[in-house]
Amino acid sequence: MTDADRYLPIADHGLIGDLRSVALVGTDGTIDWYCCPSFDSPSVFGAILDAERGGSFELAAAVPARTKQFYFPDTNVLITRFFTGEGAGEVQDFMPVSGGAGEAERHRLIRRVLCVRGAVPFRTRVAPRFDYGASAHTVRLVEGMAVFESEKLALSLTSTVPLECDGPDVRADFKLSEGESAVFALDQVGGEVSPRRCARTEAEEQFAATVTYWRRWLSASRYRGRWREMVHRSALTLKLLTYAPTGAIVAAPTTSLPEQLGGERNWDYRYVWVRDAAFCVYALLRLGFSDEAEAFMEFVTRHITPGDGKPSGPLQIMYGIDGRTDLSESELGHLEGHQGSAPVRVGNAAADQLQLDIYGALIDSVYLYDKWARPVSSDQWDDVCALVDWVCAHWDQPDEGVWETRGGRKNFLYSRLMCWVAIERAIRMANRRGLPADLPRWQEARDTIYRRVHTRGWSPRRRAFVQHEDGDVLDAAVLMMPLTKFIAPTDPKWLSTLDALTEDLVSDSLVYRYDPLASPDGLRGDEGTFSICSFWYVEALVHAGRLDEARLAFEKMLTYANHLGLFAEEISQTGEQQGNFPQAFTHLALISAAFTLDRALG
Repeated sequence: MTDADRYLPIADHGLIGDLRSVALVGTDGTIDWYCCPSFDSPSVFGAILDAERGGSFELAAAVPARTKQFYFPDTNVLITRFFTGEGAGEVQDFMPVSGGAGEAERHRLIRRVLCVRGAVPFRTRVAPRFDYGASAHTVRLVEGMAVFESEKLALSLTSTVPLECDGPDVRADFKLSEGESAVFALDQVGGEVSPRRCARTEAEEQFAATVTYWRRWLSASRYRGRWREMVHRSALTLKLLTYAPTGAIVAAPTTSLPEQLGGERNWDYRYVWVRDAAFCVYALLRLGFSDEAEAFMEFVTRHITPGDGKPSGPLQIMYGIDGRTDLSESELGHLEGHQGSAPVRVGNAAADQLQLDIYGALIDSVYLYDKWARPVSSDQWDDVCALVDWVCAHWDQPDEGVWETRGGRKNFLYSRLMCWVAIERAIRMANRRGLPADLPRWQEARDTIYRRVHTRGWSPRRRAFVQHEDGDVLDAAVLMMPLTKFIAPTDPKWLSTLDALTEDLVSDSLVYRYDPLASPDGLRGDEGTFSICSFWYVEALVHAGRLDEARLAFEKMLTYANHLGLFAEEISQTGEQQGNFPQAFTHLALISAAFTLDRALG
């Protein structure tokens, strides 16, 4: 059996969650990724990273079946349907969003099985593998419940059909006729949370409550334009990537899904990148979701304070979902990786990098929050001033850049651009609200950066703005120049840059970040097109007045989504999703591109 036979493709998954963690559910009905109790906890089901050792929760028709997967409309409740020769059944997967007093710590995953036509035999095997498959566990049956216990974590599985032990796992075979149902509920137990049965009526009530929660949340959206279903699915996905206890937003809920099969570009994305989260706030604010923006601003105020005095500047580029700063990286050598693509990494060494662009992303989101949601406080403004003062003093040093290359520091144009944004947005806030600021110093730094980008970031030979100063290599990050209002979208220098990017980095409307051969990044192998760049390209075309091209590029991009409208980080040569999944960056860029394009089309 080949690796491809043992693993579902990354795209063949849906996502459920409870604003604390998520589970990936394959089109075959198997949960092959679930970390408990939070995004960055060790996995309990991790078969997506090792088919043998990772652990999974299989639940499917026991006979050959065609499958289809969809979301219950306007929710994050996932339904996998099985069509057999004798009938049709479905599995409804969801995680109740807790918020009630006393129930906040019950992390529950519910799987309702229904036969909707004829009769369907089902089978299930629940095989948790604690601590990324590294810790042993025991299993015991107690009053129809299975309790799995490892050294640090215990789970209880309650079922309305009889369970039997099978080594360290439990299994069940059962047949349902039309109108009959079965329920499986997996709870984290221990401390004040004891095992609790989940009867059919309770499962129905929690299903209804979960549907109501998601629909009520989505009803706050102000978006009424074209592609509304894709925009709303992206919004629902971004919401699933928020960690309710702190307001943190993770870049993706997975680790080590490969950017290229067999390559080494496998990273842990279950953390708060300042840049990604700030862009998320922008996308959600555009749709009218100000509560998420407020929660993230509280996270920033509480955990991201300037003046820590680290060599990489006053901010780290990423933080843990609880605000922690130690994200040391290690490899899990006992896991083979998705389709054999090792290494599997936990933690992220890029946390120590200097990436100057994060200051622009963060202050831009503060500016938008102040403008559209609520005015920032005096303490928050003091923090902004401290950051801007630091940027004024340090913008002209080389850094690792937005793409976290591990090939040494350079004077990246995108870093300069976003330092300009940081200062320019702060000046706007100060002027609009009459806030105290060292405006002469800020304006001088802003104008110096502007001149520097136009002189040393421009290549007369390529007739384009380039990746780093005094070079000739192109980089899709410069697509942000007109989007941040640094340059007019019809400026001749920009239109020439857009043509050069189209020629060098665009393939069937899909956009590569850069060419690793022309600009070595310290890593082996290639990568696919980078989906956020493809949506930036759409916006750049809109602003340049090339609406027909923009609309075609956007519609083409939508064909690369999976069956549920979800995107990973990249798209391969053959159209497969690659990298961590689903990725916040891609979905927030989809929202922004749809918003901009729809408005331009009128």
